Amino acid sequence: MPKPLTPPRWKALKRQGNKIAMVTAYDYPSAQLAEEAGVDAILVGDSLGNVVLGYDTTVPVTLDDMILHTKSVVRGAPGTMIVTDMPFATYRLGPEATLRNAARIMQEGGAHAVKLEGGADIAEEVRRLVSSGIPVLGHLGLTPQSLLQIGGYKIQGKDQASAERLLADAKTLEEAGAFGVVLELVMEPAAQQVTRELTIPTIGIGAGRGCDGQVLVYHDMIRYGSNIREKRMVKSYANVGDTIRSAIAEYVNEVKNEAFPEERHSFLPDEKLDKLPEKLYGGGSQ
Repeated sequence: MPKPLTPPRWKALKRQGNKIAMVTAYDYPSAQLAEEAGVDAILVGDSLGNVVLGYDTTVPVTLDDMILHTKSVVRGAPGTMIVTDMPFATYRLGPEATLRNAARIMQEGGAHAVKLEGGADIAEEVRRLVSSGIPVLGHLGLTPQSLLQIGGYKIQGKDQASAERLLADAKTLEEAGAFGVVLELVMEPAAQQVTRELTIPTIGIGAGRGCDGQVLVYHDMIRYGSNIREKRMVKSYANVGDTIRSAIAEYVNEVKNEAFPEERHSFLPDEKLDKLPEKLYGGGSQ
């Protein structure tokens, strides 16, 4: 069993020029598959609000939601570093309240680190978490929890002034003790500059080729769902949504046409059924 990455190991990977591959996962089977595929880290993102819970934004996601999903991911990927988003309105409340909420994610959820959106405005809270033993991953550029305020999905770092603010925020997070920074929907030159000037890794999502690593949403990457919207910043490596839909449609058709179940799926009186073989029942319970 591999051991999860630690913040010092993240920094070592950057120094060595080794890219970090991170994906989101929100449940036990997804986490299992991600770990088996060799990802470096899993993000239990509050994007679960959009892709799992069916909300329009991440704002309705609660702390209890994040803890529940983190617990299942930790069980599925015990050898992988798990980072959990602090959801909307569970930080920016002052260092004490933020610490209490982050501690729940670590103690109850079992995460190895938390992720917060924001720059200089949350530096004191980041500093308090780190000093209390809670590793923090920062998040700059597009910050989805602020969509209602910023008015939608807008690319960041498009002019010199905004690029300079981005860099200043990133340096402030580094100084506060963050072990890395996610850069979302950031112009490639701005992301490259941030990456060059930090000693901690940058993890890009729609931030171009110069970051120290990348993160993609599980459901986008394998097109798991219905009507997955095309995104320029995403590469899809499979289309399991079509496969799942076709399989379920075939099942529905077979039930209606009495093609399923067949005799081999049934238990008959002339069989010895004192103990059900695992190949028939998997050894579990309904």
